[in-house]
Amino acid sequence: MFRRIVSYLQLAAAYVRLNFKAHLEYRGAFITQIVAMVLNNLVWVTFWVLFFQRFPVLRGWNVQDVITLWALAATGFGLAHSICGNALRVSSLIVRGQLDVWMLYPRTLLSHLLLGQMSATAWGDLLFGYGVYLFFIKPDILHLAMFTGLTVSSAGVYIGFNVLVGSLSFYIGNSEGLTQQWRNAMLTFCTYPATLFEGWVKLLLYTLIPAGFVTYLPIEALRTLSLTHTLLALAGAIAVLCVGAGAFYLGLRRYTSGNLMEMRG
Repeated sequence: MFRRIVSYLQLAAAYVRLNFKAHLEYRGAFITQIVAMVLNNLVWVTFWVLFFQRFPVLRGWNVQDVITLWALAATGFGLAHSICGNALRVSSLIVRGQLDVWMLYPRTLLSHLLLGQMSATAWGDLLFGYGVYLFFIKPDILHLAMFTGLTVSSAGVYIGFNVLVGSLSFYIGNSEGLTQQWRNAMLTFCTYPATLFEGWVKLLLYTLIPAGFVTYLPIEALRTLSLTHTLLALAGAIAVLCVGAGAFYLGLRRYTSGNLMEMRG
């Protein structure tokens, strides 16, 4: 088991190096996309900072909590898609019959598929997340270590969720529009304070839109250094990954080849 994990980590590292070199062939465009994403995220954080200058506390949350929320959401998203960029393209790959080429690779199909591409803008999210957390929160070593671990957990939720919603195309045909709407809902809920939601909406955030495992549980873990909340966040990430992978492989039985002759260099 340990050897298998190490083997897959080596595979991921090899893909990251390959994809990173490919993006650097167009260095100007790559850097521009990163900077644009950092600036986009800064606009939203600025909005919240201004909001909390007028209303210092929002149902027990302060400006540091919201900055941490954005740092977790952005870093998790950036980590997920700077490594597994194709998680955002699962639906389109299915619809266009473009899974064929990935079926020729050894090991499991899903691992090669997800690692096959990286998102340039995701690097902007990753840099932004760590940047604002270090600059505004100024964590000690323990909080920084926990933050790092929880962003890995959040990245797992993003990957599993995107695989799950992308796999809908196996079952209902072209679901790219629905997938995008569902993904946007996830991102929206991840970046708003949990105290704004109550009742059935809060239940929704731990089931159909698992934003609670991306930011809300990690926030509580960081605020109180809670092992319980950390383990719950990790368990949620594993569950979402398993559900996403299960939906993908079950749906794969319905896949119709696109009869495409492609090669990846």
